[in-house]
Amino acid sequence: MLNNSIVINIKNTLNKGLEKIGAVEECSLLNYPDYLNVGDHLIWLGEIYYLTTVLKTKIKYVASGIADFSEEVMEKQAGKAPIILQGGGNLGDLWREHQEFREYIISKYRDRQIIIMPQSIYFENTSNLKKAADIFNSHPNLTVFVRENSSEKIAIKYFHNCQIIKTPDIAFQLLNMSCFASNKTCEKSSILYHCRTDKELKEDFYTDFIFQLPNLVIEDWISSEWKIWRSCKSILETSQADPQHFPAIFDSLYDPDVHRISWIIMHKAIEQFRQHRLIITNRLHGHILCILLRIPHIFLANSYHKNESFYETWTYQVSFCRFVKDSAQIKMAVQELLEMSSNKV
Repeated sequence: MLNNSIVINIKNTLNKGLEKIGAVEECSLLNYPDYLNVGDHLIWLGEIYYLTTVLKTKIKYVASGIADFSEEVMEKQAGKAPIILQGGGNLGDLWREHQEFREYIISKYRDRQIIIMPQSIYFENTSNLKKAADIFNSHPNLTVFVRENSSEKIAIKYFHNCQIIKTPDIAFQLLNMSCFASNKTCEKSSILYHCRTDKELKEDFYTDFIFQLPNLVIEDWISSEWKIWRSCKSILETSQADPQHFPAIFDSLYDPDVHRISWIIMHKAIEQFRQHRLIITNRLHGHILCILLRIPHIFLANSYHKNESFYETWTYQVSFCRFVKDSAQIKMAVQELLEMSSNKV
């Protein structure tokens, strides 16, 4: 059996860090991922589960960003309740729209507690970092959770008036949910190269060397049969007969169908990964999903520090993972993990 004790320790560390939030009776939860990046939906579900089942927080208002955010509705639904901003890997200038919304909220609502859930920080332009620091430091009650060592160093250096807390990614809150049990990937023969090709791609890993591996399938998060996923009714109607029913906690939340869509997306990703014996991924939440499913995998560096720093901070002891910075190391890592998988009892 693949040893799960290290992963349990990661979740325990996460919860110990999140305890510093303190009691939050009600909140607004902002920056919902209204796009198809599975990782951000895993984060969202981790936040929902922590807030509702651990803190017993009532989530009174949800919005994705500038396009659907309503000051009037938030005030009506949540009053002066704390604002919690989605975690992830977009605190910086690589994904500007998320940062702009974050800065807007922090600038506007200095009269209430604001909490940024575990984030990785990366700014290509120092002037953008200094601008963000000015906004963050002007807020009297801002907590920034960071999810690895490199981001912690940046936050401590620049966000001096904020409470900085380091924890693992909040998707680990989902550990041991029933949907991650009964993994049968050892019966498969294929290897998935789960590859993002956007601005976070480290181009060294998009080479013929990887493509020469036997039984290789190359794809990012699958979405072809439900690209128009914003059509909530059709997605939800299709899923009603699915045995993977929606958790009852969604029923009491503001805009419950938003959370149900995240649940559907998570299950699609689980189905995708379970088709393969071994996975090579350059996505952080490809790595985390493999850990939750206990799938042997190779974790590749991305275009900046996020993947490597997260691995070195939290997951370096996971026995069924190999972190690779050089494509020449992939073949040996594949052989090691396939042998481990074959010997698993």
